[in-house]
Amino acid sequence: MIKPNGIIFADNILYKGYVLSDYNKHKQRTAVRNLREYIRETTENKNLDTKILEIGDGLAISKMLV
Repeated sequence: MIKPNGIIFADNILYKGYVLSDYNKHKQRTAVRNLREYIRETTENKNLDTKILEIGDGLAISKMLV
């Protein structure tokens, strides 16, 4: 649904650093799993150029290439 050259900003993508660690506590497990999946989907999509900035709780910036 995003137009060519459109940009997606995703804030708090690293969720207190839990997404980059082996964090697996029950209370946040679903959120961490979903954020990891979002990162995987956006970084592996050949139609997107995605950068993850480790500022605060993280910011993902994705630009549609086609």
